[in-house]
Amino acid sequence: MKRLPHGLPSGNPPAARPRPGFPARLDTPPAPTAVRPGALVAKTAPAPRAAPATTGLGMDSQAVRAAMVRKLQAQGVAHPAVLAAMHAVERHRFVDSALVNQAYEDTSLPIGLGQTISKPNVVARMIELLCQGRTEKLGRVLEIGTGCGYQAAVLSHVSREVYSIERLRGLHERARENLRPFRLSNVHLLFGDGMVGYAQGAPYAAIIAAAGGDAIPQAWIDQLAVGGRLVAPTVNASGRQNLVVVDKTATGVLRSELEAVHFVPLKSGIA
Repeated sequence: MKRLPHGLPSGNPPAARPRPGFPARLDTPPAPTAVRPGALVAKTAPAPRAAPATTGLGMDSQAVRAAMVRKLQAQGVAHPAVLAAMHAVERHRFVDSALVNQAYEDTSLPIGLGQTISKPNVVARMIELLCQGRTEKLGRVLEIGTGCGYQAAVLSHVSREVYSIERLRGLHERARENLRPFRLSNVHLLFGDGMVGYAQGAPYAAIIAAAGGDAIPQAWIDQLAVGGRLVAPTVNASGRQNLVVVDKTATGVLRSELEAVHFVPLKSGIA
């Protein structure tokens, strides 16, 4: 295993205006109701508002989030911006009402269509790997697998711009509804095949994936900026899924394999 570098280069790719059009290899055109690439979830300030004192949790949401953050710190998450983002985003707004009382437990929860919302520890760990060695915000980030939209909301606090692509139309629409109240002007939701990435927004300072395949698609490497970092689950030769970190340098890529994880399989196409 190659040793991770102590930090990433400070330069972020400049933000570009997104150009119209979906990823080039979509199997079918998006429904008229799908968010257009580059379309904003909303046009106002990016900071989510605090939840009311009781929102189906039977307790103060902010206090429960604070307890979750303390647990994340005890588990080793230390980056201040990541901890602040985990505290700011109300996870209970991204799960079904029947599961709301489990929203701040360190567990994955079903979100429909055979998909799950990742454990808070896994979300924080992966985003912390993206932010490692940085004090400033990330530049433009590509998220593969929007799911219910929770991780995109957390990423919006630690990066200047987030492109998040989802291959399942039902989850894409659900993420739109979940994120609308947060009014995040720096989050762009895309409906398309995540395996081909989103070349129109490249290069990316960071890429993060919420599904794991046998290999990291070359399209993701190509769309990563020099000095950028990619974090994704990948199946190794023994059949076990591990977190993999890829750092792109001027002379090539550095790959590091970390701890075992369990994510849904990475699939191509749309559904």
